[in-house]
Amino acid sequence: MIKFEHVSKVYTDGFKAVDSVSFEVPEGEFLVLIGPSGSGKSTTMKMINRMIPHTNGTISIDGKDITKLNPSELRRNIGYVIQQIGLFPHYTIEKNIAIVPELKGWDKEKIKDRVKELLIMVDLDPEVYGSRYPKELSGGQQQRVGVARALASDPRVLLMDEPFGALDPITRDQLQDQLITLQRKLKKTIVFVTHDMDEALKLGDRIAIMKDGNLLQIDTPEKILQEPASNFVEEFIGKDRIIQNPELMPVVSVMTTRVVTSLLNLSPEKALLMMRQQKITSLIIENDLDDSFIGLISAYELIKKMNSIQSIEEILIVPEHTLTITATAKDAIMMMPSVKYGVIPVLNEAKKVVGIVTRGTLLTALSSQWTELEGINE
Repeated sequence: MIKFEHVSKVYTDGFKAVDSVSFEVPEGEFLVLIGPSGSGKSTTMKMINRMIPHTNGTISIDGKDITKLNPSELRRNIGYVIQQIGLFPHYTIEKNIAIVPELKGWDKEKIKDRVKELLIMVDLDPEVYGSRYPKELSGGQQQRVGVARALASDPRVLLMDEPFGALDPITRDQLQDQLITLQRKLKKTIVFVTHDMDEALKLGDRIAIMKDGNLLQIDTPEKILQEPASNFVEEFIGKDRIIQNPELMPVVSVMTTRVVTSLLNLSPEKALLMMRQQKITSLIIENDLDDSFIGLISAYELIKKMNSIQSIEEILIVPEHTLTITATAKDAIMMMPSVKYGVIPVLNEAKKVVGIVTRGTLLTALSSQWTELEGINE
């Protein structure tokens, strides 16, 4: 458990970056720190591993005051992922991941097994990527390596400072989903800094909203959406996100009408180019005769199988579940757990797509009944 007790950071010129902040992060929780520039969110996170020393108050991990611990040893037991990734360019991917275990004195065979395990965990083939150098990887692949390196010594605490902020929307969405999957499996204590409210709502078990060095509200996404603590919080999260009763909300209020469509004759290369240009993760496929819905293409599957398919029809997904325009937000909430890739097409009477519902668009439909809807996040 991480505990802040009246923690402040005051610089020599008198500027107070963090002002008497107190909160706890229970073991296994994913806490997101968010706020405008200069709010103190990154400073707060960096004080946990003493990258920035705090001025007043106490920060403890598992009951131990971090100022009583050796800084180097403290950092070796805390995973750290940053936006710039920070991979060593002259080291192979295997060597980059192995750095902390080597510093901790692990034997070579154990390190080798751990590196292989982690590369598989972040969906990178060890045989293909292990011997490569960072410059030979895409930005998204490098960020996966950064996550793997942070997990290398199996730390209980993971700090992530806007790790996906520099990535394109498709890659960012993929890595967010992968991080959610990893967290369900590993149950690390994660403190994650972002400036993106959609990212915070998607990832966090709880969200801490900061402004001018003060902690304004720390609550679950549902609680923050339902009961923002101040006018600033309400404005910051966006009034359009404030929760209503999902049973009374028409599905059209939680779907996006920004739907990009194509026919099946589009080549895989052109499909991927279109998705990147339009910044989407799902491409809707229509019948060339009447524009009715046929299925969808996932950017994740397309990227994964780009070199092994001749036609996008080979990865066409025909959803078992769709919604009509008369459905409600609650219908979408109940359906979402069984929907592959988290996309529900909304069809009109002519079976044409008028919008799509995603996990992101559903955030505004969450209510106090959330916990009664079993498995929504599974």
